[in-house]
Amino acid sequence: MKWINRLFVLFGIAFLATQFLRPGRENRPVDPKRQLVAPPNVQAILDRSCVDCHSNQTQWPWYSNISPISWWLTDHVKDARRELSISDFGTYPPARAAHKMEELCEKVEKGEMPLPSYLWIHWDAKLSEADKQTLCTWAKGEQARILAASPAS
Repeated sequence: MKWINRLFVLFGIAFLATQFLRPGRENRPVDPKRQLVAPPNVQAILDRSCVDCHSNQTQWPWYSNISPISWWLTDHVKDARRELSISDFGTYPPARAAHKMEELCEKVEKGEMPLPSYLWIHWDAKLSEADKQTLCTWAKGEQARILAASPAS
């Protein structure tokens, strides 16, 4: 029984020590000239379901201050921004931008985005079939527009 008590004490000390090891959570300033531009109906869906991870406008919740959750969330947001940054979309070369529009539709249709782990707490981010159709119709149109504007792509 003593070993269980020692294990709990050790776990508690380790947990407290990890609270001093915080990852950097930054939201760089957003330049409107670099942002992905979408019509209001699409922007509303992006704001509700995508912007929190895929932009420099992340709303860091209170639990993002607790290690090791903070490490997981920070890593998740960094990966999401690296994959698709709504804040920096205007800097993408045309071929990459067109490909990101294609991927956006694919991931939404397959139910891969938003991530199920994100939906555990952010229930309102769940995409309806109408939301998915709206996003895909817009993304396919954007992809075609980008490719038409840059034939070399």
